[in-house]
Amino acid sequence: MEKLKIKTYLEEFLVYLRVERNLSPNTVDAYHHDIHRYLKFIEEINVINLNDIKPTQIGRYIGTLTDLGLSPASIRRNFSAIRSYHIFLVDEKYTSINPSSLLEAPKLPQKLPTVLTVPEVEKLMEVIDDSKPLGLRDIAMIELMYSAGLRVSEVIELKLIHLLMNQGLIRVLGKGSKERIVPLGQKAANWVEKYVNNIRPTLVKKSRSDDALFLNNRGGKLSRMGIWKIITNYARMTGIRKKVSPHTLRHSFATHLLEGGADLRAVQEMLGHADISTTQIYTHLDKHYLKEVHRTFHPRW
Repeated sequence: MEKLKIKTYLEEFLVYLRVERNLSPNTVDAYHHDIHRYLKFIEEINVINLNDIKPTQIGRYIGTLTDLGLSPASIRRNFSAIRSYHIFLVDEKYTSINPSSLLEAPKLPQKLPTVLTVPEVEKLMEVIDDSKPLGLRDIAMIELMYSAGLRVSEVIELKLIHLLMNQGLIRVLGKGSKERIVPLGQKAANWVEKYVNNIRPTLVKKSRSDDALFLNNRGGKLSRMGIWKIITNYARMTGIRKKVSPHTLRHSFATHLLEGGADLRAVQEMLGHADISTTQIYTHLDKHYLKEVHRTFHPRW
């Protein structure tokens, strides 16, 4: 990256992200790229001191990102990075003013995620041939993802020691290395136990397996693409026309809990969301479901 002329404290900010906020290397790299581009813009409009940055200038920068064709989600992420950076500068007393404090984050168009119905989830499970070793592994994994609302990255990193089978729980290492305990449904527990006892030992290769729970046929950890292919192939076999991905199971987990009357904060805890506003998208899905029920069954619709 081209060297900036003004004193930015960017390296100190990146250390703060890595050490104090414990963000992943990929996230830190994204912040680095976003803030460097923002500061280049600030230099180009002849601002020579960070204290001189005005809210209107940040607004102009956000406008340039729109002109560059960035998606609303990318623009919102850039704004979040800029706000974090300015909060850091004030907290560390590198600057005295936070010019982003009075600005609102750009609004994202609300896109409701794809969710399977309960019968569609059942069809997905039924199409898997559990008489085959890898089929049994797949049903154990998919039941677990749906039962516990796991992200695909969390499934990949699951280890045998994370299973608390006698308590009906699993330990999950989520975003930012935050650990949470999630209940495990009885069906998922039964399939996982069968897989661990009967199939996993046949897949283990000491040099490659590293105590990972779900293994591929070469004894290594399943990859993100590997899990995506497994789930999309089974979805295709069921004839489900929705665009199904590993995350669809997580969305379905949350929606079905709320449809059944679960408390929003309990669902937030199980999903590992830091902010309840992230979980609230599922209340919109729940209302959509209620409208569908009303449309289907009410005599005056």
